[in-house]
Formats: sequence, C-alpha cells, structure tokens
Amino acid sequence: MSKELADLRKKNVDQLGAELIVARKEQFDLRIKHKTGQLKETNQITLVRKKIAKIKTIMNELKIQDSK
Repeated sequence: MSKELADLRKKNVDQLGAELIVARKEQFDLRIKHKTGQLKETNQITLVRKKIAKIKTIMNELKIQDSK
C-alpha cells in the first residue's frame, strides 16, 4: 500500500471531505493552467484525478462500514 493511501485511510470522513475539496481546487487550477499553456508537466492532472478517486473510494468504504 502506498504511503499516500495509508495516510488517507487514517483520516475520518470529515477530514477526507476537506482533502477532497483541496484536491478538486487543485485539479481546477491545473486545468486552467493547461488551457492557457502555462502547465509544463501535464501528468499532474492525471495524478490529481487519481487522488480524487482514491479519496472518494475511501469515503464510500467508510460510509458502508458505518451503515453496517
């Protein structure tokens, strides 16, 4: 398991929600930079998208555990 994933699993739903907001803002900023030609490392967009997916997956896992 990656260090980033382990760190995310230690957080609760509220902390993950805050992390998700930050990641989405970062994704928006990267998309704007890409469209204006200021972004040199375009792989950052993919990395942020994957981070958002990880956060959402962990949030869903926690919601499922709470409902049991």
